[in-house]
Amino acid sequence: MPIIQVQILEGRTDDQIRELIAELTQSTVKCFDVKPEQVRVLVQTIPQKYWGVGGKTKESFLSTNQCKM
Repeated sequence: MPIIQVQILEGRTDDQIRELIAELTQSTVKCFDVKPEQVRVLVQTIPQKYWGVGGKTKESFLSTNQCKM
C-alpha cells in the first residue's frame, strides 16, 4: 500500500488540498498499478513561523520581502 506524505506551507484552500490528494492518488494508481483504495495520502500544513529558509522563518522572510515591494 503506497503512502505519500506531503508537507506544505499553510494557506492552501481545502479544495486545493482535495485536488492534490486526488491527483497524487491517480498518478500513483497509474505508476504502480494499484487500486485507488490502496493509496494513502497524508497532507500536513506547516505554519510559516515553523518553516525555515536560509536560517530565517518563512514568516519573517515574507514580511521582509513585502516591505521592499
